Amino acid sequence: MTSTHPVEVIRFCPRCGSELFPLVTDRSFKCSHCGFHYFINTSSAVAALILNPRGELLFTRRAINPHKGKLDLPGGFVDPGESAEQALARELNEELGIQIRSMKYVTSAPNEYIYSGFTVFTLDMAFRVIPVSLSGLNPQDDISGYEWIVPSQVDFDELPAKSMQIFVKKFITD
Repeated sequence: MTSTHPVEVIRFCPRCGSELFPLVTDRSFKCSHCGFHYFINTSSAVAALILNPRGELLFTRRAINPHKGKLDLPGGFVDPGESAEQALARELNEELGIQIRSMKYVTSAPNEYIYSGFTVFTLDMAFRVIPVSLSGLNPQDDISGYEWIVPSQVDFDELPAKSMQIFVKKFITD
């Protein structure tokens, strides 16, 4: 998948629209006209590690690009003003209709999410989730379906996000 780093795309000051918006470090721009200083920062995202009683891990199938049709862990981006925990509860409800009984932070990993050919740098956080119920899962939002896979049998070529691979590998070894 082809992506474009933000420094290759950003040309104008988002505050005043000036073309005098040079790159001043490897991840920041500063407007020569109005003084606005813009940093390319990391976005936050969350993922759930959910086991069923048979010891299988819950995966979703992506309904949209990037990686349409590939495996993913349930979760998504943290919205402004949300905690990681609030975002995970919202995402699980939006994607599968899951309500959370409990969750525990596991680990984090950096990732690059390619959207519309533009690289979005993310810090993905994994949580071990125990849902209220696993009955009546309903794939919606940006997923086309879900499946349960024994963690040791995951095809990592089907799981393209590097952070998700890290989470599953850590889950297997812990």
